[in-house]
Amino acid sequence: MQEKIIILDFGSQTTQLIGRRVRELDTYCEIVPYNKFPKGDESVKGVILSGSPFSVYDESAFKVDLSEIRGKYPILGICYGAQFMVYGLGGTIGKANENAAAEFGRTECEFDTECAVFDGLKKNSVVWMSHNDYIEVLPDGFKAVGHSDKCPYAAIENVEKGFYATQFHPEVNHTEQGFDMLGNFLYKVCH
Repeated sequence: MQEKIIILDFGSQTTQLIGRRVRELDTYCEIVPYNKFPKGDESVKGVILSGSPFSVYDESAFKVDLSEIRGKYPILGICYGAQFMVYGLGGTIGKANENAAAEFGRTECEFDTECAVFDGLKKNSVVWMSHNDYIEVLPDGFKAVGHSDKCPYAAIENVEKGFYATQFHPEVNHTEQGFDMLGNFLYKVCH
């Protein structure tokens, strides 16, 4: 049985790029619509939640109940995927304002290299941000493992539950060490 990663597509323009990066890391993956998780597939070793053009507060945003996969697989949320994870677990997503501005483009971040996703990487790195919303309040059990000047929760984790999330896009070339971050999720978290 071939092990695989499932990428739930919430409509991001970079979902195919996430899949490409995972394959470049010698890992089989399948991209499926956000609401088509392959239940009962024992070959699934982890899940990635893609970004989206929506806000979690949009009526037309793609939403799905993730309770059946939470705690069963390690999950990495990217951008909207991170916000959707937080929102679904009782955290708060804020809108950009004068106190917490939107971030677009190259952004300097600092990481906690004790986190498995950032293990062995440089503590400071440039990442690619593209968000109007931001994680304002974390759900219980989560902690910050990355921040920028404007984004206190650029990366978060809940090790006990196997949840990891980045507000930035590790799949794009503009994110320094992004390839290694994804590799760490695949090999150090999903094994």
